[in-house]
Amino acid sequence: MIRTKVCGMRDPQNTAAVAAAGPDFMGFIFYPGSKRFVGNDPEEKLFRNIPGIKKVGVFVNEKEEIVLHTARRFALEWVQLHGNESAGYCAAIRKAGLKVIKAVGVDVDFGFDSLDAFLPVCDYFLFDTKTEDYGGSGQKFNWEKIKAYSGDKPFFLSGGIGPGDVSAIRAIHHARLFAVDLNSKFEIRPGIKDALAVKNFLENLKFSGI
Repeated sequence: MIRTKVCGMRDPQNTAAVAAAGPDFMGFIFYPGSKRFVGNDPEEKLFRNIPGIKKVGVFVNEKEEIVLHTARRFALEWVQLHGNESAGYCAAIRKAGLKVIKAVGVDVDFGFDSLDAFLPVCDYFLFDTKTEDYGGSGQKFNWEKIKAYSGDKPFFLSGGIGPGDVSAIRAIHHARLFAVDLNSKFEIRPGIKDALAVKNFLENLKFSGI
């Protein structure tokens, strides 16, 4: 069954409401350039009271020591690297005991062979729409591109997924599709999700049997 990740959480009350919908992962963005940045000193309670949900820290070209310190402080076991991090960087983070999701921007010219160096040093990929920024565009890339991916790492599908996309996701038949990543299309405003919309999407996805 396909998993779900809700990313860009930054309000404790809203996070608790979305957690009640039952996603598998929740993402917290530690990149100051994001509209969904958790802040320089986020409240500890933001990361509590979400039992059974894996917490993912999202970073962009951050110093290794800051990533590791942040992960320890907020009990993050998963790290999503959304910048231009090298394979060596990913290997160092993974060696520290964290699960690594390497985000990749996909456009019409993207070739999956560019991921070869990352296969031994990450646990998952996240395929997002390539833009000038680091994600959060609310735009889809051409999902037909996924068919060309033949790596052995499972992947998260991201980029403009909205409440009406269950049927389109159902039409994707790829053995390595692990999870879908929900963000801006489920927002009331940046960083605040419509918990009911998330709940309905998750229920429809589950009901569809994928």
